[in-house]
Amino acid sequence: MLTAILAYLSVGLIAGFLAGLLGVGGGLVIVPALLYVFALLGLPPEHHQHLALGTSMATIVFTGIASLKAHHARGAVRWTVVKTITPGILLGTFAGAQLAAFVPALGLQWFFVAFAYLVAAQMLLDFKPKPSRALPASGGMTAVGTSIGLVSSWVGIGGGSLSVPFMTLCNVPVKEAIGTSAAIGFPIALAGALGYVVSGWSASLPQGALGFVYLPALAGIVLASFPMAKVGAAAAHRLPVPVLKKCFAALLIALASKMLWSLLK
Repeated sequence: MLTAILAYLSVGLIAGFLAGLLGVGGGLVIVPALLYVFALLGLPPEHHQHLALGTSMATIVFTGIASLKAHHARGAVRWTVVKTITPGILLGTFAGAQLAAFVPALGLQWFFVAFAYLVAAQMLLDFKPKPSRALPASGGMTAVGTSIGLVSSWVGIGGGSLSVPFMTLCNVPVKEAIGTSAAIGFPIALAGALGYVVSGWSASLPQGALGFVYLPALAGIVLASFPMAKVGAAAAHRLPVPVLKKCFAALLIALASKMLWSLLK
C-alpha cells in the first residue's frame, strides 16, 4: 500500500510539472504509470486501461485549474478561443468516454501506444506547422474541439499535444498557445472524467472506484500535481522549452515501448 501511495505522489509531481510547462496535461505519463501500479495492486486486468484513462482525466481537472490560473496571471490565455472551442470539446470528450466503455482494453492500449509515439516524434523533430491561416469561425472551432475531445478521452490527456499545434498553425504565438491549451484542458478533463464515471457506473469494479475513476490514485496524484502545475507554468516562461520537450519525448518513447512490449507478449 505504501508503494502505491509513493507511486501516485511521484506520478503527480511529474504530471503536474509537465501540465504547466508544456500544456500537455500529463496524462501521457499518468496512464502508463497507473497501468503498472494497478497491476501491482492486483486490480482486475480487464479494467486497467479504462480505470487509468478515467483517473487520468479526473486528475487533470485539478491540474488544469492550477495551470490555467498560472498562465492567466501572465496574460497567456486567449479566452475567446476557449469560449468558441469549449462546446465541441465537451461534446467530443463526453462522447468519447462513453464509446471507450465498449472498446476492449487492448484496443485502447494499442491506440495509446500509437498516439504516444506520434507525439514523441513530433517533439523530437520539433515539427512546427507554419502559421498559414487564421482561427476558423465558431462552426469550425466546434468541429476542431469535438475531434480534440474525442482523441483526448481515448488517451487520457488534456489535449495540449493536439491544441497547441492547431493554434500555432492559426498564428497564435507559442506561449499563448500553451496557456490557452492549459485552459482548454479543464473542460476536456471535466467532461472526460464525468463520462468515465457514467460509462463505468454499472461495471464490476474494485472498492475505491467511482465508475472508471479510481479514487485512491486520484487523491495521491492530485496532492502532488496541483502545486507542481504552478511550478511548471512559471518554468515555461524561463526554461529552454525545446530541450525539455526532447527529454519528455524520450520519456514517452520509453513508456510507450514498455507498453508495446507487454502487448506483443
